[in-house]
Amino acid sequence: MAVYDRWHTREPRLDANGQAVSRCREHKLNPSKDHGQGDRWQVRWRDEDGKQCKLNRPRRGGKRDDTDPDIYAEALDAKITSELNTDTHVSPANGKITFRSYADQWLAAQTFDESSRETAEQRLRLHAYPTLGDLELRAIAKRPSIIQAWLRDRKTSANHVRAVFDHVSTVLTAAVDDGLISRNPCQTSSVRPPKAERKKIDPWSVEQADLVAKKINQRFAALVAVGARLGLRQGEAFGLAVDDIDMNEAVVHVRRQVKILGGFRLVFALPKGGKIREVPLPGSLARIVEAHMEQYPPITVTLPWKIPDGEAITTRLVFTTRQRNAINRNDWNWQVWKSALRAAGVDPTRENGFHALRHHFASVLLTKGVDIRALAEYLGHSDPGFTLRTYTHLMPSSNERMRLAVDEAWSVISEGSALDVPPEEK
Repeated sequence: MAVYDRWHTREPRLDANGQAVSRCREHKLNPSKDHGQGDRWQVRWRDEDGKQCKLNRPRRGGKRDDTDPDIYAEALDAKITSELNTDTHVSPANGKITFRSYADQWLAAQTFDESSRETAEQRLRLHAYPTLGDLELRAIAKRPSIIQAWLRDRKTSANHVRAVFDHVSTVLTAAVDDGLISRNPCQTSSVRPPKAERKKIDPWSVEQADLVAKKINQRFAALVAVGARLGLRQGEAFGLAVDDIDMNEAVVHVRRQVKILGGFRLVFALPKGGKIREVPLPGSLARIVEAHMEQYPPITVTLPWKIPDGEAITTRLVFTTRQRNAINRNDWNWQVWKSALRAAGVDPTRENGFHALRHHFASVLLTKGVDIRALAEYLGHSDPGFTLRTYTHLMPSSNERMRLAVDEAWSVISEGSALDVPPEEK
């Protein structure tokens, strides 16, 4: 490590006629061919691979951005020396790869399921690559303002922008871990992504859910009941098989879902988060499901597991199409669900998708005093805190719960107790 004077040499430089060039008047030193051009001082070092590296900086003063930690040669020299000694140095040349090239490599190395890969690839391709794709990682890391300007130009919802930002940040964190850049600009104080908006859920009433069940194609009326009385996700309801329903133990095993890959390929997969769970089977729903299976006998369906060329899995599905196939949610939502909503006088918006039945289920259980941890188990949430944050406004107020708890506890005391208040004093 060392700091070198670019503007001067030890020995006099010869001009075209072989004559020594005079010393410069300002510094009284022998001028180099670069005298007066660019920053005077050059920091030189060898990286972890032994490659010669160099950066030009002023020694003091200068009209540079004072937020740059490497503004002066001495500071940069000390910083790089410390990084080399602690094995934390990142060579500036490492970050020459473009964001698009590195992100594609990152995607190829991930082990998450295929649908998650498709979502990440689509978000990066449509919303990150057009602006960031051709920029080198080192340029992005050096100037967090690039990320902030990219965020400013996003025109979609705050939740969607936040989701894309999280993918970009994850890619840049991986680049830091790989030693390509020294910091993730998404995590700097000057970059401020929009906060995700959490809409307050307004759950359907029993009457609303029942009306939709009455207006939907009769073949799928029991499917509405399953969503409303078990809280299953749409794909889980589509993947419900005869063997998953234990009438004797009054329990439903949620073991699989039907997913769509590439927009049209159906596969079986584990429930969201890879979490298998059990949900108690209410007697009223058991009778509905039994009647449905009598009228529409279960169909044996074979689909690949997790990926289009995955292992073939065969099971007897409770709900299928007229063509005896597993249900494709895109077709079903458009042709069946939205038609039922319109017939029931419900606005066919995203908020009123099949997931509305799941919210209804949660509201019913909370109203009846079911513990939040139990509800999280029934819904398949890995974090009860998420369940609480999502549905806390649906829980009875603490004041009301307190009154009911005290009244119920003391209702066992017979009249005439010393603590009883005489009627005339009440």
